[in-house]
Amino acid sequence: MCGFVGCDETHTAGNGCGAEIDPEPISLRATMRFAKIVFLIAGIYGILVLSPIYFMEGTIGRQTPPTITHPEYFYGFVGVGLAWQFLFLVLSTDPVRYRPMILPSILEKLSYGIALIVLHAQGRLPASAFAIGSVDWIWALLFLAAYFKTKPSSPGV
Repeated sequence: MCGFVGCDETHTAGNGCGAEIDPEPISLRATMRFAKIVFLIAGIYGILVLSPIYFMEGTIGRQTPPTITHPEYFYGFVGVGLAWQFLFLVLSTDPVRYRPMILPSILEKLSYGIALIVLHAQGRLPASAFAIGSVDWIWALLFLAAYFKTKPSSPGV
């Protein structure tokens, strides 16, 4: 039997009542869509936020003294941060395939978020920087949701 409403015939693959069977269930497509959008927006957002920092060493030193005394750490942080944003863009292309990389992506967001909490608690970080940087907690939660949503539905998938 065909299995489509109103069709009682038996068909071979691709022949018959004209209804095509979608190999991806709707729930899997919705899950993939959620994860793809999360990582695409995260990557674009991160690139837009981090890229200008490359040109702000002097400004940062003037606005929040003292000046940066170890520029290698400054540029290293920005460079590594940007590299992660490109990983998020790769993840957005196929979150199920790259699912194992979601875990270190969550860690990347949590490590910065935890550092913010510690620095703020020590009085070494202004509330404004704490608030702006706390966006990473939102990304960590969205990444965690994407991780669980992309869990394979059956063994071996």
